[in-house]
Amino acid sequence: MDTTQLTAPGAYPGLAVTLHDGGILEIVIRNEKTLNSVDRRGHAALTHIWRDIDAASGVRCVLIRGEGRGFSSGGDFELIEEMASDFTALARVWKEARDLVYNVVNCGKPVVSAIHGPCVGAGLAVALLADVSVAAKSARILDGHVQLGVAAGDHAAIIWPLLCGLNKAKYHLLTGESVSGEEAERIGLVSLCVPDEELLDRAWAVARKLAAGSPTAVRWTKYALNNWLRAMGPTFDASLALEFLGFTGPDIHEGLAAKRERREPRFMEDAPI
Repeated sequence: MDTTQLTAPGAYPGLAVTLHDGGILEIVIRNEKTLNSVDRRGHAALTHIWRDIDAASGVRCVLIRGEGRGFSSGGDFELIEEMASDFTALARVWKEARDLVYNVVNCGKPVVSAIHGPCVGAGLAVALLADVSVAAKSARILDGHVQLGVAAGDHAAIIWPLLCGLNKAKYHLLTGESVSGEEAERIGLVSLCVPDEELLDRAWAVARKLAAGSPTAVRWTKYALNNWLRAMGPTFDASLALEFLGFTGPDIHEGLAAKRERREPRFMEDAPI
């Protein structure tokens, strides 16, 4: 693929893509009205762009960040509502969610994420699956699946236990408690934490260093290390299936209503399993 196709205006809805000197491709998640939430078209774009990057000549490294006040606030309410009410939409997004994770894992080019403010949902998946994740102190990392009434599928089961250990992963994924940038670095969930004003400078410095390295050495090292993630494929597939099964139950409707009404959810008293 030619890099002009990657950077063509509108090629990836919700994403601004720019190729910089040295072969660094910058991806900016952009939807300022809703704190960079990911809608139907944006979710598809965030899924497919990694295969295109892998195939593109002239790209040596990727830097992904969010515009404005945060990285991404996750899936928008309209997308979640569509998934909970339309089987065809649910199946489509399940496939995208699966492919998003595997596409990032299998993308040969090194990826750097610069995380600030809220980082949730599909954006969080990319941020933590990046090869080097740089978080600002203001970062608020949150896997909110359980708060919405569905299992923590997405990327969580494939990467959180490996990064921060099973106990910490269980605590944050079962309670839905957010993680600050400093705490994320302390427990190993991100590579680095820096003051907010240094975030982009540090992320760009890492991206330039990776871009200047031997492409084969960097990419083959990434490939070998990501076999740890590929080995967890069955666990990831099970978690994703359980998450999407939850979209067919009653708790997702209550969880979504609670989010919209800014109140605590009133979930089922017991589970049928």
